[in-house]
Amino acid sequence: MEEIQSQSDHYRSSSSSASSPASRVPSSNFFYLRKPGAFRQPISFEDSPDWEDTDIEVKVEEGGADSIHTATTPVSPSLSKINSGSLPSPPLPEGVNVARKTAGASIAWKDLTVTIKGKRKYSDKVVKSSNGYALPGTMTVIMGPAKSGKSTLLRALSGKLPDSARIYGEVFVNGVKSRMPYGAYGFVERESTLIGSLTVREYLYYSALLQLPGFLSKKRSAVEDAIFAMSLGDYANKLIGGHCYMKGLPSGERRRVTIARELVMRPHILFIDEPLYHLDSVSALLMMVTLKKLASTGCTLIFTINQSSTEVFGLFDRICLLSNGNTLFFGETLACLQHFSNAGFPCPIMQSPSDHFLRAINTDFDRIIAMCKNWQDDHGELSSVNMDTAVAIRTLEATYKSSADAAAVETMILKLTEKEGPLLKSKGRASCVTKIAILTWRSMLIMSREWKYYWLRLIVYMFLALCIGTVFSGLGHSLSSVGTRVGAIFLFISFTSLLSIAGVPAQLKEIKIYICEEANRHSGTLVFLIGQLLSSIPFLFLLSISSSLVFYFLIGLRDDFSLLMYFAFNFFMCLLVNEGLVLLVASICRNTFWSILILVTMHMIMMLSAGFFRIRSALPRAVWMYPMSYVAFHTYSIQGLLENEYIGTSFAVGVRSLSGYQTLQNVYDISVESNSKWENLLVLFIMAVVYRLLVFVLLQFLVRRKSLFFRCRSCCSQNTNNPR
Repeated sequence: MEEIQSQSDHYRSSSSSASSPASRVPSSNFFYLRKPGAFRQPISFEDSPDWEDTDIEVKVEEGGADSIHTATTPVSPSLSKINSGSLPSPPLPEGVNVARKTAGASIAWKDLTVTIKGKRKYSDKVVKSSNGYALPGTMTVIMGPAKSGKSTLLRALSGKLPDSARIYGEVFVNGVKSRMPYGAYGFVERESTLIGSLTVREYLYYSALLQLPGFLSKKRSAVEDAIFAMSLGDYANKLIGGHCYMKGLPSGERRRVTIARELVMRPHILFIDEPLYHLDSVSALLMMVTLKKLASTGCTLIFTINQSSTEVFGLFDRICLLSNGNTLFFGETLACLQHFSNAGFPCPIMQSPSDHFLRAINTDFDRIIAMCKNWQDDHGELSSVNMDTAVAIRTLEATYKSSADAAAVETMILKLTEKEGPLLKSKGRASCVTKIAILTWRSMLIMSREWKYYWLRLIVYMFLALCIGTVFSGLGHSLSSVGTRVGAIFLFISFTSLLSIAGVPAQLKEIKIYICEEANRHSGTLVFLIGQLLSSIPFLFLLSISSSLVFYFLIGLRDDFSLLMYFAFNFFMCLLVNEGLVLLVASICRNTFWSILILVTMHMIMMLSAGFFRIRSALPRAVWMYPMSYVAFHTYSIQGLLENEYIGTSFAVGVRSLSGYQTLQNVYDISVESNSKWENLLVLFIMAVVYRLLVFVLLQFLVRRKSLFFRCRSCCSQNTNNPR
């Protein structure tokens, strides 16, 4: 401690008396001094919480990539020796969980350049000639200001780039230029959609069922390991989104749940885009400590970050600093501080290193300086960097290229790639039949718990059926009641179909969940649509039966069980078609406001062309008859219900009688054939299928993901200067 204090006093005196950038270079850094003999051991701060010691030693021998060994100190020192000559610690108490060891993998990238058309106004190159590596049991952070290429580099390494992107250079996994198989890596998006009506354990368990093959006991074990790894034991049985007056999980715990979802596969490499996104300082520190514990099990962690506190920064093993796609530094965190000092930008004593780095390389600060160029505070100038940001970036880049750090990175990449290591193997997937069964059961569970999904619609449908039924009750069965009863049936079908638009938010949530799972290949378009259809059938059938019974008897339709069942089944098919239409529009818009607006407009047009306000044969032939009257599902549903009610009936008019078909000639167009109502039912079924086929094609087009490493294999066989 006396040595640290003397060094920090020397840095304070030297930095306070500095008059030029060169004279401000500290002999050592106040915040990140390490104990003599320790290698990448995080500094202990007096005002920071205690975390488990995670000494990580990486040895690279002449053997190449397959000779990478990680000696980690897990949660308790008794599980391994901290140093080769140290004595073992006391044994763990009984019942204490032990973190499962993970076989990590090394990843190295050389001269990696990524171009995306239209991504930048001034250049298509988002990442430019980046070099770096990540080793098992370590945390490698990609840091930089907004639009510096952090997420693009992360996606390039994981194979998550869009189809419009082009990659140049080489990516090695365990020294092999090949794609990473399914299950060998995990990718956590910046914003992930969680299912609020499930508990943490249920959510992770269903994710394991979708991802993993094999027995249920193995999947339960993987879920419990993920819960323990992300310190979610206290929240395992709590609903993610809350219920009624109960609050859901805080943002920090939600973020850890998204990471735990990927840990279910026990990946060798874990990519995380902004793990501290929307987290406060306490949650951010807890997240980083948890990830540090995860890295100590052997997993390779690579993630992006915008900026961090001093305590969080001390937990990183290596940092890749980007600005405008250029690599300004790659190496250990302590060496980055020295690099800035060598370039003439030492970190002030009372400033966070990450804040200092971003201040020096973020061009947005130039506008702030320009606005406040005549203003000075009590401590002098507004900025500690006394030059233009563009000049600072060029200075840092030039200093890094000529430094020993850049040479050390190239040497390390050479050692990691000179010999091929073990290939990562695919861990297998659950079968399509299993996925359909799991998604169906999960969707039914969600629908049963979220009262706004179908239960509120059931109440509203019953209320609407009761209102229409009481208004049109006591019509009798005379000839004069025909027109009024047709109006009642039209109102019932049209209004209930219109009320189905209330399911738009739920459909949008399901689409977001599907996109999130499809991005990581946990699900599929066909699997999602079949599961969604099968899970909705029981609830739609419940809606149709309950509403039909109330409406049917209140308005006094024919007392026949077979006719009642046809009425209910016709209404069920009408709802099924409407659900497909809602899903189609929601898939196109992906916005609640525009989806509801478009659906309301479509329903109004269909109602106008359904043949009630004006007989179908009398509609204008352009637009309204062709194609609108044939596209509107209201037409076939109402026509089938009227044929079900009036075909085969007759009405006495004086001394003669009129058939049901004749009485409806001037009211609504129906067919005289007795099987016409079944043809209308068949048309409704075909429309339900067609709408879902359109959704399938649309989702395949919108969320299609092609593995970048398939194309990287052909790229690596060419010269790195030639595009794929």
